[in-house]
Parts: sequence; structure tokens; C-alpha cells
Amino acid sequence: MDVTEQTLAYAIGECALGLFLVAESDRGIAAIFLGDRRERLLDELAAEFGDAMFAESPDAMAGTMADVAAFLDAPERGWDRPLDLQGSALERAVWMALQTVPAGRTTSYGAIAKALPVPATAQEVGAACGANRIAVAIPCHRVVKADGSISGYRWGVWRKRKLLAREAA
Repeated sequence: MDVTEQTLAYAIGECALGLFLVAESDRGIAAIFLGDRRERLLDELAAEFGDAMFAESPDAMAGTMADVAAFLDAPERGWDRPLDLQGSALERAVWMALQTVPAGRTTSYGAIAKALPVPATAQEVGAACGANRIAVAIPCHRVVKADGSISGYRWGVWRKRKLLAREAA
């Protein structure tokens, strides 16, 4: 979809991982960004969604924000809201595969690449994880290097470590 044709409602809240921004289209959650500064979250929203129109809607999104905050604080509960996955076919395939990794478990970039219905390398899976706009609901934090070590995370390695530790408990 051409992002210039859409309007995204958004709101910003707080959780144990810091600030979070949720953007929602008429098809579902299009973004969950994590960060430390409101201005940076808004810059990220504008950069990721090009010429889309934005409508700050904290009152209209109060229920969504409460659900997302609860989920971010306890992702093992699962996710049941519709997502608006906007990306290439490979990115969407990676993101859908990531949703099958249960809380408390990790997988490798290579394992995800092998499980995809389309040919992909571990590096391409890593790039798709980096392009993920929907933190935690698309659980790219559950992907680690082949040796089990933690690599980068779009929203900070400390958040990835915290999420993995919380899910393992």
C-alpha cells in the first residue's frame, strides 16, 4: 500500500520499557515504537510512514493504549489485536514467522530463514527484524545469533535483554 494514502491515529504512553507510541490504521496496529523521548518517537513515525497523515488521538485510543501497555509489560499473555503489516513480501514472511516463536523461547536468524516459504539468508532475516515497526507484537527480540548471543535491537539491546529475561522467568 502507498503510505501517502493513509491516515494513522496515534498516541504515546509509558510502560516498564519506557515510552511507547502506537499508530493505528483502519486495518490495525501499524506501529509500536519504544523509546525514551516523545520527540524521537514522533520523528520515527514521520520517517517510517512517509507522507501519511497523522492524528494524535489519545482519547479515542485509550483502550488500545491500555491493551498495548499491558501487553508490553507481560508479552507472554499473547497478542490478539489485528496488525497492519506494511513491508515487502519477505519482511511480512519474516514477521509472520516471528509470531510463531513462543514467549520464553528464542530462535536464530538462520533458523527463521530456513523456515520461510521463500528463500532468504540470515542477514535478510536480520534486516527484516531491523525494519519491524511493531515492537514486541512482532517479537524480533526473540531472535538471537546462531551462538545464542544477543545482537542488536532496534529499540535498544537493554530492552531486548529485559524482554527476554522477563519472558524466561
